[in-house]
Amino acid sequence: MRRWFKRVGFSLLALLIITAIGLAVWEPLTARAPAAVAYTPTDIRIARDSYGVPHIFGETDADVAYGVGYAHAEDDFSTLQEVLAMTRGRLGAMTGEDGAKVDFAAYVIDGRGTTDRQYDSLPADVKLLFTAYAAGLNRYADKHPEEVRLTGLFPVTPQDVVAGFVIRSPFFFGLDGVLGSLVEGKPLPREGGPAIPGFPAPTSKTAASTFFDQTLFGNREQANGSNAYAVAPSRTTDGSTWLVSNSHQPWRGGVAWYELVVHSNQGWDFAGANFPGSPYPFLGHNRNLGWTNTVNRPDLIDIYRLTIDDSGSRYRFDGQWRDLESKRVWLRVKFGPFTLPVPRTVYRSVHGPVIINDEGAFAIRYAGIDQIDMVTQYYRIQKAQSFDEWRTAMSGQGVPATNFIYADREGNIGLFYNAMIPDRPAGHDWRTVLPGDSSRNLWTRTLAFDRLPQLVNPGSGYVMNANNTPFTAAGPGDELDPAAFDPRMGVELDETNRSLRSIALFEAAGLIDEAGLKRIKFDTGYERAGYAGAFINRLLALRTDDPQLRQAQAILARWDWTLDGLGQGDALALMVLRPANRAHYLRNGEVPDALAILAESASHLQRHFGTLDPPLGNVLRLRQGEGATRVDLPLDGGNDTIRASTLWDVDDDGRLSVRHGDSFLMFVRWDRDGTLRSESIQPFGAATTRVNSPHHTDQARLFVQHRLKPVLFDRAAFLATGPRFYRP
Repeated sequence: MRRWFKRVGFSLLALLIITAIGLAVWEPLTARAPAAVAYTPTDIRIARDSYGVPHIFGETDADVAYGVGYAHAEDDFSTLQEVLAMTRGRLGAMTGEDGAKVDFAAYVIDGRGTTDRQYDSLPADVKLLFTAYAAGLNRYADKHPEEVRLTGLFPVTPQDVVAGFVIRSPFFFGLDGVLGSLVEGKPLPREGGPAIPGFPAPTSKTAASTFFDQTLFGNREQANGSNAYAVAPSRTTDGSTWLVSNSHQPWRGGVAWYELVVHSNQGWDFAGANFPGSPYPFLGHNRNLGWTNTVNRPDLIDIYRLTIDDSGSRYRFDGQWRDLESKRVWLRVKFGPFTLPVPRTVYRSVHGPVIINDEGAFAIRYAGIDQIDMVTQYYRIQKAQSFDEWRTAMSGQGVPATNFIYADREGNIGLFYNAMIPDRPAGHDWRTVLPGDSSRNLWTRTLAFDRLPQLVNPGSGYVMNANNTPFTAAGPGDELDPAAFDPRMGVELDETNRSLRSIALFEAAGLIDEAGLKRIKFDTGYERAGYAGAFINRLLALRTDDPQLRQAQAILARWDWTLDGLGQGDALALMVLRPANRAHYLRNGEVPDALAILAESASHLQRHFGTLDPPLGNVLRLRQGEGATRVDLPLDGGNDTIRASTLWDVDDDGRLSVRHGDSFLMFVRWDRDGTLRSESIQPFGAATTRVNSPHHTDQARLFVQHRLKPVLFDRAAFLATGPRFYRP
């Protein structure tokens, strides 16, 4: 008997060992690496300026794209690999559960399938650009195999890169919140825009869950935000034209900005910034024109409740039963040394992706579904050399959503509410979950570009956007009329503190010079007429016998309504206003518990700083790097201030380490004679994840001091600095 138990024991041990080995090796063994892409650059050279920003010179545009891939890998190969793993459904194998959530979303929206179906329809020059970019990434991987994080990830293909666009694009207009709510069976996000005639205004929908909390897409729990300004010659003291790009993005990860300058002998000259996985900048300027972006929030997602038969495999549509498409997928979830296979089934109907939960089956249709034209539009607008060429490229409508704020050397400025808004039939309440059994409410087209809100060269001499309604963009007397736009478009009507503050500052400024424009950009104030004023008044009206809370109220009563770090109460105001901003941004109707927020904020400050009124810079910090590159610097600004410190982590010492807010910042100026000058800054440095590089944090001190560095866009000016060139 003892021998039998011993044999069983050895058998179980052997089985466990075999299972462990299998879990450790199955993922890379089942991941099939594609064939390498063939591209040999004609001539490609890279040089770095004094801040490590790459300037990439090539004979052709494709050569430059090859250099973009290689240079970005030199500075942030780790994040690039996460983006690429996402396109293969392998992010979970690299980063664990959070990555597996992204993989599941990519399967649900069929990002890879869309790319594979549509890729051959791309113009030849666009495909060549993506082929060259992929080849540049592969070149770096070949030269540095010790840095590759996942077996079988390389070589990458141009389809991998395009798929990254397809997967990430819809999450900028809220598809992550819809998917998260449906998967978790929670209430759906509330949609914006005016009420549709004949139907009641939406009142019952609440905030989306943070399905992708800390993943590639950043954190949507707060107003991620951005600011953008364009100022015409009529409004400046010297007749110059200005464009201010002030995007608010996560400071790390797959949607963190990376600065670059590109020059090709085919006429592609551009300075700006991109995200990991892009062969070109998304915003910035060429010699003649430039633009920047802010996130907009039109109603771009419609949800349909399907009628499913008893078998659960068919749905009712136009009087007939149709097969519900289904596909078994395996999520790869890293857990310690093992990668666990987790089976899931994804569904699809004629409407689009389908999520089945305890409440039923829900189909999702969204802007840009099953198309990849955004990769062409981004490339075409970079090559435009005039306002007319730029607008023609924009009218191609590939980018599903985002505001474009434009300026050029001729003095033109404009706000373009870019969105692929569905051409919805009348007679349906598009703010609710729609019946999915009829084609009568299934849209198949989007509205033409010229039907969207656009404001060009207003009399006020400026345009701005701060993630607010496009109907507030240029000051009283120069705004668009909301009544001129169909409510079925779902154009948001929201204001932010940043929009209210920007308009107030521009209206009070008169003619603006450079110093005045920078004062507006770095403003840290709150408008008392907005939600911030209402919430502070609620805090001050609370009745309490707690001496600590009464002291906190007294501090807030003396607060000067700015977060500049110079006055009393800034740290306390920063903390109490964050929940108010969240509730306002998410439009969820939830009223934050004022007493609990005040108590928690006061307790935190007293516990960690020994006072309710520490200097803001002691509390709010920019922290990055290790060893010689380590920086730990004071910050200003807060949630929904123009100078934005939007999201932070609470460190063990109680300090708030900012991870989201003012990110890539660029000031572009065309003088009266057309001469171009631009400056920029990043929170850290060009070497995003290279902690031993001198460029890992070398911009941080400038950033906290509200200072910028020259872009050196002009080739001659850059070459005069004597840069060192090298070839990949």
